[in-house]
Amino acid sequence: MPDALLTDRQTWMATLAKAPPARLAALLPDPPTHMVLRQPEIGAVMVRGRVGATGAAFNLGEMTVTRASVRLATGEVGHAWVQGRDKGHALRAAAVDALMQTDRAADLAAQVLQPLASAAASARAGRAAKAAGTKVDFFTMVRGEDK
Repeated sequence: MPDALLTDRQTWMATLAKAPPARLAALLPDPPTHMVLRQPEIGAVMVRGRVGATGAAFNLGEMTVTRASVRLATGEVGHAWVQGRDKGHALRAAAVDALMQTDRAADLAAQVLQPLASAAASARAGRAAKAAGTKVDFFTMVRGEDK
C-alpha cells in the first residue's frame, strides 16, 4: 500500500482495526505515555451486507468489537474500534491513532502501518489465489435447435 494512502485516517484506522493483536504488539512494543479517556469496552456491532455489492442491504450478523480512547501527553486524542475482545489491542491502536496526528506520523507509518498493510495485502492475495484455483468456467454450447 503506498505511503500516501496510509496518511488517510480512515485507512490507518481500518488497518489497525483488522491487524492481528500480536503483530501490532510486536511492531509497537512500548506505546507512548498516555491517559486513558475511555477504558476498553467490549461490545457487538451489526454487520450488514449486500447481494452482489449492489442489492438491498441486509443484516448479516453480529461481530464482537472493542473500543478505547486515549490522550497523549502532548494533547492528541486517539480512538480505536478493533475486531475481537483484546483490550490491549484497542489501547495500542488508539495510541497509534493519536501518534499519527503528531510529527512522528511518517516514521510511524513506515514502522507500524506499512508492515501491517503489506501483511494484509499478501493474506488477501493468498486467499484470492486459493479461491482462483477452484474457479469453474461455464460456457454454453450451440445446440442444433438454436440454428
